[in-house]
Amino acid sequence: MSREAYQIPTGSQGAPGGPGGAGQRAPFDMDATNVIIKYICGDCGTDCPLRRNEPIRCKDCGCRVLYKERTKKMVQFEAR
Repeated sequence: MSREAYQIPTGSQGAPGGPGGAGQRAPFDMDATNVIIKYICGDCGTDCPLRRNEPIRCKDCGCRVLYKERTKKMVQFEAR
């Protein structure tokens, strides 16, 4: 069975605290085919937007080293 064909079991006899009720969806259960993630080429430095199941390759120079773009959200850690 492929990973894409797997269906999350739903039912009322689920474990307590798990996704089990009717009409409830798990937070990770979303359509990931339209999600575009931006990468930066390691050779030429251009932005390379990629979808799921696209080959990992820069569309300009053909380099296969891509870096994930840094998040714009503020990340804060608490030091002791």
